[in-house]
Amino acid sequence: MTTNSQFERIRNWAHDRNIIRGATPQMQFVKLIEEIGELAEGIAKSRKDAVVDGIGDAVVVLTILAAQHDVAIEQCIEAAWNEIKDRKGKMLNGVFVKEADL
Repeated sequence: MTTNSQFERIRNWAHDRNIIRGATPQMQFVKLIEEIGELAEGIAKSRKDAVVDGIGDAVVVLTILAAQHDVAIEQCIEAAWNEIKDRKGKMLNGVFVKEADL
């Protein structure tokens, strides 16, 4: 399980390599799409190793992207959790649809 200290290690790694201030958020977003593409390939080919790598790489990029916007990824996760924790809905064709959209 990823802990706050692991997110901190990612931020420190990115800071040490001047990625947080040296790269633009736009380029980090492009990098995120690249990693999501690799994740999609892993899913399409049923390659668990590629799925694990793709998810991990996406989390790293999202952590950096959050830092570039002066927000911690932990805050983003907490905000998302608070938004969904009481959400109700149902599965339709393999996709969870929130109650408000039914």
